[in-house]
Amino acid sequence: MNTYLSTEQLSERIHYTPRTIRNELLDSCLFEGRHYIRPFNRRKILFIWENIETDMLNQDDSLALAYTEEA
Repeated sequence: MNTYLSTEQLSERIHYTPRTIRNELLDSCLFEGRHYIRPFNRRKILFIWENIETDMLNQDDSLALAYTEEA
């Protein structure tokens, strides 16, 4: 059973503003069909919490290493 969240509900869980989710994370980190759906092909977006949480917890650390400063 999936838990579907609105943008506002997701923002409370991941501590990003709804605007940041819509403008920066959507389609760059969160992908339609995997992380969110548009019910009945409408504008409303519902996020699939279990898939988002799984991907956040299993994130590859190699990307984080690219942004660390050298000593």
